[in-house]
Amino acid sequence: MPSFTVTLDPSTAAFYGSVARRAGRTEEQVLADALFKLAGELSLEALCRRDRRPQGRGAEMGENWN
Repeated sequence: MPSFTVTLDPSTAAFYGSVARRAGRTEEQVLADALFKLAGELSLEALCRRDRRPQGRGAEMGENWN
């Protein structure tokens, strides 16, 4: 599995450290979960934006909005 290094400012590191301790997980697991959730939200947002774009003939004139 690929490995990444992320540099956090002290307050962000303290926040994720606190969340990790309360959840009984490592900071790495908490950060990985947060990034995975963010990736899912961004993907869903991109899909929604794509589905709102006009399609078909006349789309360039804004005629086929759903």
